[in-house]
Amino acid sequence: MKAATALAEASRTTVACPPVRYLLPIGDVNAAYEVQRYNVAEGLAQGRRLAGRKIGLTNPAVQQQLGVDRPDFGALFADTEVPDGGSADTSRLIRPRVEAEVALVLAEDLPLGGYGPEDVRRAVRFVLPSLEIVDSRVADWDIGIVDTVADNASAGLFVLGSPVPLGGLDLPSVQMSMSRNGEVVSTGTGANCLGDPLIAAAWLANTLSSFGDPLRAGDIVLTGALGPVVDVLPGDAFDATISGIGRVGVHFTSGGQP
Repeated sequence: MKAATALAEASRTTVACPPVRYLLPIGDVNAAYEVQRYNVAEGLAQGRRLAGRKIGLTNPAVQQQLGVDRPDFGALFADTEVPDGGSADTSRLIRPRVEAEVALVLAEDLPLGGYGPEDVRRAVRFVLPSLEIVDSRVADWDIGIVDTVADNASAGLFVLGSPVPLGGLDLPSVQMSMSRNGEVVSTGTGANCLGDPLIAAAWLANTLSSFGDPLRAGDIVLTGALGPVVDVLPGDAFDATISGIGRVGVHFTSGGQP
């Protein structure tokens, strides 16, 4: 499978590859998911462990830019988590960008499909502030929907803050502010994520159920960006606060150097 091989080699070498959409049937998202599943299975066979899932393309403006009308998803590997306040090595990545998100950790399986946001709320153990460090194995982020789906929804690294109970928290109304080196560079609300992060999570639960690979208790779910994504340079420090949930931060190094 040429597309899977190209993406895996780009990930291994951190040298970007050309867009893979030219290696797949035009606009065939199902074929792109087959590429994603192939490389995820390869990772698992090498001893990596899944920690959960991420949702992408939850912002209507980004959907319009890429000419799509739906979100996508990818797998989160446990070895891509960076501790809150810790260092992320940009030499592991190609062209990283950061976005702030609401993360969920599930207390129950969601195997059946047909879920709505309140079903997801009842299944959540706790909610956390998070930073997703997205990256593209495709050169210059020259991506369409087929490229990003095949490329594990442009997953890179992720950072989780401290967990808090979800309770009756109104996620659409939460306010996010993200700073880079002390300067605010991204703001948004929970409503920017498909109208409600729980709606995004319900979409994911239903989609994965239809694929026979449902969300399980203990899974982490990154529900999607609350505001604009921001480019990263070595030495940058990011800090995000989400009202009612908390704060989360990360510092970027290069090859272990500040």
